[in-house]
Amino acid sequence: MPFTPFHFGPGAALHALAPRHVSFLSFCTANVLIDVESLINLLGQRHPVHAFFHTYVGATWVIAATVALFVVARRWARHLHWPDPLQWQGLSLRQVALGAALGAYTHVLLDSVMHSDIRPLAPFSPTNPLLLTLSLDALHQACLLLGAVGAAVLGLRWWVAQRQNRR
Repeated sequence: MPFTPFHFGPGAALHALAPRHVSFLSFCTANVLIDVESLINLLGQRHPVHAFFHTYVGATWVIAATVALFVVARRWARHLHWPDPLQWQGLSLRQVALGAALGAYTHVLLDSVMHSDIRPLAPFSPTNPLLLTLSLDALHQACLLLGAVGAAVLGLRWWVAQRQNRR
């Protein structure tokens, strides 16, 4: 994916399916953290561009880092009185962990379809069985469609809640 944003579509859909269980914010955080590796490799002209964190083993480390980041940030937020515009400070550990896991693993899955340098099953296998199982256009369209559906469902829920609150 050309840097992370397409990954957010499936995240919006997953969050819309289970908003009380899946943190969209931790989903996005895990995706961005994974792509930091690609950015560093691109800037340093290192190959493969999609390396350790683009494996399921590496993605598991990203999940742990995302959860740890939220835990530490929440502790600091209380002491430093950080603002909470996205209500991230109220997220449960379970919401953060599930969002991060879905974000990290779907990132590897989606990138495995389109990037020839990914070895998602490393160190257990050097193969990428998903490579080119879907066209790039179809993959991007699916991500955009999932994002649109997720946003529509969340928007509809918000609209219904606003109407109920007026009564």
